[in-house]
Amino acid sequence: FEYDGPSMKTEVPGPRSKELAKQLGEMQNVGAINFFCNYEESRGNYLVDVDGNRMLDVYTQISSIPIGYSHPSLMKVLSNPNNMSAFVNRPALGILPPENFPEKLAESLLSVSPSGMSRAQTMACGSCSNENAFKSMFIWYRNKERGHNNPSEEDIRSCMINQSPGCPNLSILSFMGGFHGRTMGCLATTHSKAIHKLDVPSFDWPIAPFPKLKYPLEEFTRENAQEEARCLEEVEDLIVQWRQKGRPVAGIIIEPIQAEGGDNHASPDFFRKLRNIAHKHGCAFHVDEVQTGCGATGKFWAHEHWGMEDPADIVSFSKKMLTGGFYHKDEFQADKYPNLLSSARGVGTFCAVDIRDEATRNSILIKARDKGVLLGGCGDRSIRFRPALVFKEYHVHIFLNVFNDVLAEYN
Repeated sequence: FEYDGPSMKTEVPGPRSKELAKQLGEMQNVGAINFFCNYEESRGNYLVDVDGNRMLDVYTQISSIPIGYSHPSLMKVLSNPNNMSAFVNRPALGILPPENFPEKLAESLLSVSPSGMSRAQTMACGSCSNENAFKSMFIWYRNKERGHNNPSEEDIRSCMINQSPGCPNLSILSFMGGFHGRTMGCLATTHSKAIHKLDVPSFDWPIAPFPKLKYPLEEFTRENAQEEARCLEEVEDLIVQWRQKGRPVAGIIIEPIQAEGGDNHASPDFFRKLRNIAHKHGCAFHVDEVQTGCGATGKFWAHEHWGMEDPADIVSFSKKMLTGGFYHKDEFQADKYPNLLSSARGVGTFCAVDIRDEATRNSILIKARDKGVLLGGCGDRSIRFRPALVFKEYHVHIFLNVFNDVLAEYN
């Protein structure tokens, strides 16, 4: 399957690459192109260009090739008619997914989901994965502020003209040296190279210093600990400052290793303490694993090296995952019944949710009972859940199926 070594026939770029660059230059900007590739002849760890040069690839399309070029297993999967039809017909997955989509999602993305995350939102690339994760964090934060998920008439009116409160003055805290993409929100959190940001309007969002560690690590233990403490202190100061200036920090985004910014590392202790700061100030914690995910660090997710059971609220991915998207906790799920349910809360199995009014609450209790599920009310308009300690996962599915059927009648 794989070649036995590099083989160079011309300089790079060669004459054919230069010819193609000239042709393409008449249609689009080609300033970043290194050379043109022959992907049909590229195999395993070797990339072949259009001039026949064969190179050992230790860069893999900016860390995007998980198991080498033209891997037989991937070629077989993509040649399967059931998978091919999805590419040919380009389904709008949000409204018209194919029949096998739940099965595919469970077998692929959810089979490697990070700790504490059972949901995955698919996207096309790393930038749109982060951009839409930002939106989820903002919506989560506003629902938390309101205490419910029902926007007011003023929210709805003002958002249409890009004004608050409908378009709130919230922010995302990022780190100097980070790279999270080139869409508008992502670019506001990207601070690796000026050329990425030049001439593009941006947002007034806080930027914290990322630790600059000294090497070898064992010789600079004290200095590096002081540097990380300095950066963490600055994070807290910035969160307070932005709250005082009326732009609260809804979320913090960080890479486990700053790749584009220079392969900058920090200790697991730094990330654990940063996670605690996010908890303390009520900020969502977003770990960008677009480049570090899928095994490159010796664990499937780089944040696993931190040794935490609850490492993040959101984990974004792309590149070697051969798709894009983000994992998230249940509370970041877009609400299915925004005008019916609110203020979901609980500890362990001791949970409750508010219904829009008392009459609707009472009606739901009766309809659920008629379908074989017994629930209890509490307060003015709440439903409380008090299952036994032997309540299994399959009991949860039975309950949710009935509960969703009942709620659907009110949507």
